[in-house]
Amino acid sequence: MDAGLNGAAPAFGVERSLTGRRWLWRPAADRTAQAIAQRCGVPEVIGRLLAGRGVMPDHAADFLEPTLRAYLPDPSALTDMDAAAARIADSVQRGATIAIFGDYDVDGACSGALMALGLGELGATTINYVPDRLREGYGPNAPALRALAGQGAELIVCVDCGTAAHEALAALDGRADAIVLDHHKSEGAPPAIVATVNPNRADDASGLGNVCAATISFLTLVAVQRELRRRGFFATRREIDLLSMLDLVALATVCDVMPLTGLNRALVTQGLKVMARRERPGIAALLDVAQVREAPGTMTCGFAIGPRINAAGRIAEADLGLRTLLAAEPATAMVLARRLDEINRERQAVEAGLLDEAMTDAEAQFAAGAPVALVAGEQWHPGVVGIVAGRIKETFNRPALVAGIAEGRAVGSGRSVPGVDLGSAIIAAREAGLLIKGGGHAMAAGFTVEAGRIEALRGFLAERLAVAATLPDAADLPIEGMAAVGGIDEALAAAIGRVGPFGAGNEEPVFVVPRARVLRADRIGRNEATIRAFVEGEAGGRLKTILFRAGDGDLAAALARPGGAPLNLAGHIRAEQWNGRTSVSLILIDAAPA
Repeated sequence: MDAGLNGAAPAFGVERSLTGRRWLWRPAADRTAQAIAQRCGVPEVIGRLLAGRGVMPDHAADFLEPTLRAYLPDPSALTDMDAAAARIADSVQRGATIAIFGDYDVDGACSGALMALGLGELGATTINYVPDRLREGYGPNAPALRALAGQGAELIVCVDCGTAAHEALAALDGRADAIVLDHHKSEGAPPAIVATVNPNRADDASGLGNVCAATISFLTLVAVQRELRRRGFFATRREIDLLSMLDLVALATVCDVMPLTGLNRALVTQGLKVMARRERPGIAALLDVAQVREAPGTMTCGFAIGPRINAAGRIAEADLGLRTLLAAEPATAMVLARRLDEINRERQAVEAGLLDEAMTDAEAQFAAGAPVALVAGEQWHPGVVGIVAGRIKETFNRPALVAGIAEGRAVGSGRSVPGVDLGSAIIAAREAGLLIKGGGHAMAAGFTVEAGRIEALRGFLAERLAVAATLPDAADLPIEGMAAVGGIDEALAAAIGRVGPFGAGNEEPVFVVPRARVLRADRIGRNEATIRAFVEGEAGGRLKTILFRAGDGDLAAALARPGGAPLNLAGHIRAEQWNGRTSVSLILIDAAPA
């Protein structure tokens, strides 16, 4: 294994690969890499991968074995946390009713489940509420809040929403107290309620701006339990096992695309261990319907569990994901998980129905020089526009917004690329009076706009996000190493795996397998969308490669020519277990002529 030469020159001389990308070596300081390998007693490849991620030798051990002891902050570092914990503790001590107002995505479902489970175990009565995406939209609304108060809730805790809901929360008008546990960008003063715990509010100095709402909910439970302990609440009862809830925090962190560094890395690492025990019936059932047999990882969260939970909120029953996570009995959980699986298939069909049209419109806008695409269509389902926006963004390496128009209004969602802050642009558009509502963060945003103002919004975003026009058509591909076919084995895959869990902020490393020749290739899977190819190296050896979402582009065509010219293959080296056997494959993402 050779990590290659660092520098600005294209890796392997690839200026334009078969997918249109430039390959660049990811810099890694040799001395730092060697120091990490020696100090931690790990293979050199691990040292190089950590050095390339900016990890210094003094912190390498914590990176490789991230613990909550090393990374968990004092919850009181968050503005308003102490006030929130005290008020929740008051209700718990009285055995009062607490309503939990959630959101319909994975982070919202996990946050709601955390609060419902934690507060329920502490003795509170909880009411769970998730708004309908089509009828109510995102976040608290006055009728729903008043109804919860009418059901006897003396306290309403809004999770993964509420930061910008000043009007709706004011409508409670003394009927119940309110607390917001959120992480979305905050502009101006928080609502006039008991507490707004949000690391992204202007006056918060916690440094936790990159965590999801489920982490804020978890930290709130830590603070509540600490407050109750101080009050002597546990003199006659056991404390709740907060660590057993980390599977929910891990799932939300991955699916909300939080950077897997520092605290997030520790939470996901420990949470995946909890998930592997399959003790939560809802998650165990979701793993079963997704036919996941191996120990769950970030890919499991992002591609198996997450889409199924999200699907219900997108096109069906908003609270179905939450109910699945809260299911106490395996039989009930399996019924709900199967329903989520069915809805996810419906979601895929709805998505496919508008993807081609939206992609064509976006391509025309980019061809005309637009730095950002804003496409909209009559009756496009608002539950899948975010997914479609993500596909457009991936295809063109530009920010993309997709909206469905109904009754004179367009409800949409946007996805951005690193370095282009879409959330701030949407907030600015709202403040400029262009939007009915809108918000988000750097990489994603949601908005509602009058259909007649779509063109004005398009112009505003083009001016605000003009820097995106300077981006290459395809993102550069960072290369972190080279491995000959004969050198790819379980030991190398295991060494690379130690740098995981992989995801945003800690991307899975890309290795190049040089001068490989395709021996055989087959189309497999649903709709034959995957290519499985076997290749041989210049010095011998054979390797299985897998290309997902193969399509019919140049990369797929190159794999379809067994015995053709040699290729430099770029991908992820992974060990897979099947029927008790372990095999190593290259998950292919790109290639270039050798």
